[in-house]
This record gives sequence, C-alpha cells and structure tokens, in this order.
Amino acid sequence: MGKTLAERILGTRSGVEARAGDIVIANVDMAFIQDTTGPLAVRQFRSAGFERPAASLRVAVFLDHAAPSPGSALSDDHRLLREFARETGAALSEVGEGICHQIVAESMAAPGDLIVGADSHTVTAGALGAFACAMGSTDVAVALGLGKTWFRVPESIQVVLSGNFPDGVCAKDLVLHLISQIGAEGATYKALEFGGDAMGNMSIADRLTVANMTVEAGAKVGLFPADKVTQDYLSALGRSECY
Repeated sequence: MGKTLAERILGTRSGVEARAGDIVIANVDMAFIQDTTGPLAVRQFRSAGFERPAASLRVAVFLDHAAPSPGSALSDDHRLLREFARETGAALSEVGEGICHQIVAESMAAPGDLIVGADSHTVTAGALGAFACAMGSTDVAVALGLGKTWFRVPESIQVVLSGNFPDGVCAKDLVLHLISQIGAEGATYKALEFGGDAMGNMSIADRLTVANMTVEAGAKVGLFPADKVTQDYLSALGRSECY
C-alpha cells in the first residue's frame, strides 16, 4: 500500500513506518517565531531550562507582524527577540525585511523539510513540498530546545486539480472554492495534498497562495509534491542544492 506525502515525510523524520493515526517523535529541520507569538516562546524556552536551540535545528526570528512597533510593550518584545537571536545565533529578520512566510519560502524551506512555526500560516511552505505546520508558542519552545517534537500523523485528503483557470480566476479563487465545499472544519488535523495534471501549470506563487489558506479549512498541513516547477523556482533563487 502506498504512502501519502505526509506519511513519507514524518516517517523519514521519525525513522519509523509512519501511518495515519500513528504517534511519532520526529526530528525538526526548522523552527521559527515571529513578534506576536515569539516572546512567549522565548520565555517558555528559558523557563524550561534551555539555553540554546538544538544544534541540528535551523532557527529564524521575524520582526514582521507589529513592525514598526506600535507601542512600548511590543518594543520590549522586539528587544527580547533581538537578544534571543543574538545570544543563540538564530537568524534574525529585522523590521521591514519581509513577512516570515515569504522569506521562509524564498530562503529557507526545502522539499521534504519538517518545519514548525508559531504562526497559523506556517502551512504556506507546503507549496514547496515541506511538511510545514503551526504550533502553539509553548510547543515551538520545546521543539527549539529538543530539535524534535511529537505528531499524530494526519490522514490525508487528496485534491486532484485538472483543467486551467479561465480568465479572471486565480489560485485564491481555487482555494476559497475548496474551503466553501468542505467547510471551515472540513480538513481539521488532516493533510490537504494537491496533485493532478493542472498542478504543472501552477506557479510557486499560486501554490503558496493555496497552501497558505489550507489552515482556514482546519488543515494541519497543505502539501504540493515537489516537481520541475519547484526545482526551477529554487534554482532561480540560487538554491538548486535544496531540491
């Protein structure tokens, strides 16, 4: 019996034959936080006794959601996150450098990666074939410290795409239509896995748009399998080794 992409990635990262419904402990490739959820993650990280993130982990800190800071409390949070990045060596994306999800896609995510982020739209990186999912700040703090975390392997819903977009219809319309059909809870803790002959006509920008919105149907992750479009995208960014 074949495996879903979600099962394959979580199986590889956990070293077991993962199947939907299984509980696995999986090694995380990357974890990131941003300036509205990150301060709690840092405080929980420290209160748990961690001093530095796991050596195997790529870590990024983004100042992007409340930037420039609208008040003194958030300015204090920005200072906390800058200190954390400086002390731990985490990559820091400063105010004005971009939104975390776009930077992760362009500079950090790769097919087959396991990525956790303290932001509901972490799923965006699924456009590149990464198992990218959101977690609460405390869970991300533990993943930062241990370099691994637990998952219940999600069941997958296969979404087969065929045909072409007519004039005036785009990827946003596609995913909004999908959500209208299955409902805002229609994919709760499931993997929405996209495929079909129309996928080859979708740019990475299209796929990012769709993956970004899968959480609005409750999905744990939205996944596009990596293909020639993915390879060309990474090559154009000087990241061909990531394919």
